[in-house]
Amino acid sequence: MSVLRTAVRRSRRALIGAALAVAVAAGTGGWAAGTAQTAVTGPAPGAAAWRADHALGVRLPDPAGARPAEVARFFASLTDAQRHALAARHPLTVGNLDGAPLALRYEANSLALKAERGRQLARSTDPAGTLEDHRQARKAAERCAALLAPGRRILAFDPRGRGQVAEVHGDLARAERTAVIVPGSDIDLASFDRARDPYGTPTGMARSLRAQLAADAPTTRTAVIAWVGYTTPVGLGPDAATGRLAEAGAPRLARFLSGLAAVKAPAPAVLCHSYGSVVCGLAAPRLGRGPIADLIVFGSPGMRRDSVAELRGPARVWAARDAADWIGDVPHVQLLGLGHGTDPTDPAFGARRVSAERAEGHTGYLAPGTDSLQSFAAIVLGRYGDVR
Repeated sequence: MSVLRTAVRRSRRALIGAALAVAVAAGTGGWAAGTAQTAVTGPAPGAAAWRADHALGVRLPDPAGARPAEVARFFASLTDAQRHALAARHPLTVGNLDGAPLALRYEANSLALKAERGRQLARSTDPAGTLEDHRQARKAAERCAALLAPGRRILAFDPRGRGQVAEVHGDLARAERTAVIVPGSDIDLASFDRARDPYGTPTGMARSLRAQLAADAPTTRTAVIAWVGYTTPVGLGPDAATGRLAEAGAPRLARFLSGLAAVKAPAPAVLCHSYGSVVCGLAAPRLGRGPIADLIVFGSPGMRRDSVAELRGPARVWAARDAADWIGDVPHVQLLGLGHGTDPTDPAFGARRVSAERAEGHTGYLAPGTDSLQSFAAIVLGRYGDVR
């Protein structure tokens, strides 16, 4: 009888698992709605040349393995001339090297963007390319030119794959309060900022949040970073329903946040939207104590954690979801690699709930005038009593 009961239980679990897997697939729109992506990992192009550079007579910190604190100490030991020379010789490495001085990273990424723009312009007229190749190259060159506009502070730029970028809004070196925005699906170099659905883009969210911070605390120096440092899913296919891309992005986010701490930037509030909250959920246990002050997830399909306790950090955790957000229809399960687990707005998860009654669907949480934006700004400012 015990053998029979065991077989029955196993069969029941298998049936439930299959049903939940189908539910996740249906809830995410089916596999045909998205395309599989290859995650960009490892240091930016040029790492080999950086490692082989012995012009200073010392070994340069390994961009793949050196801790951001070690990188910060290395650059502190150099003269200004040596720092600028390294940025000129290795712009992609220095521009993406967490722990390097902020101003030097801006300088290096400007050089890298100019080089990439030149490369794309050459491709746009290459006789060996097709008309579509030429069109795509022109668009890429235009994106680089837009990021080179005066006043923009590009903290990271990697042209591999669909392109990755991080931009600082405000003066991060002097900021008293900071925030980092981690976006979800369909975000890359081409969609980093756009006129359509602006508050669904990292740039639109960052600008709106910083404007709210300025309105609420005009004498407080603030900075907001729009971070697209991982390969995001495209559409609602298997990438969006699994943790594969988040697992590749989590160590990159953790390293980026540790890099901010290494250059003495204030511990930020990290705002994680949609699939970005999956990345944040996997990154949080890697951070230890100190790198972040608050973790805010909104429009989340789950964090691949069952509770706040599993995030294993001292940061306060907040969660928001608009009642009209379609993400609420996605099954909050995690089985056979599908789904992202418990809804962070579920009281059982243990996050502090933030009102989003006036948010606008899945991408309008930081739209001007929304209660969610006002509460997010209050959290960034440490005014927890003002959070709705």
